[in-house]
Amino acid sequence: MKVKIRKGDTVEVISGRLEDKGKRGEVINVMLDDRRIVVQGVNIRTKHKKQVQTGANRQMNPGRIQFEGAIDISNVMIVCPKCSEPTRVGVQRDDQGAHRVCKNCEATIE
Repeated sequence: MKVKIRKGDTVEVISGRLEDKGKRGEVINVMLDDRRIVVQGVNIRTKHKKQVQTGANRQMNPGRIQFEGAIDISNVMIVCPKCSEPTRVGVQRDDQGAHRVCKNCEATIE
């Protein structure tokens, strides 16, 4: 399955939860099979951990752990590094290979 968003890209959330809409962040993980991505600072989840006191499974730091949850890839748009606007991505092929390009300013996205 082809996806035009890669790990390390800067993206902006365009739909979803109100507190996350409009936020920008770097892509931490891309899950191709589920068409979901994890973005730094977006969709923060809290997991409550209880201390385990038996055997080798002894957990030293109980409490609340916050982490980024996955969001659907259709809820984000990649941000062009040149024009700094959320944009759609095109693919341009030449003799060196295929390159991702911004649909607004036609700059190459690395």
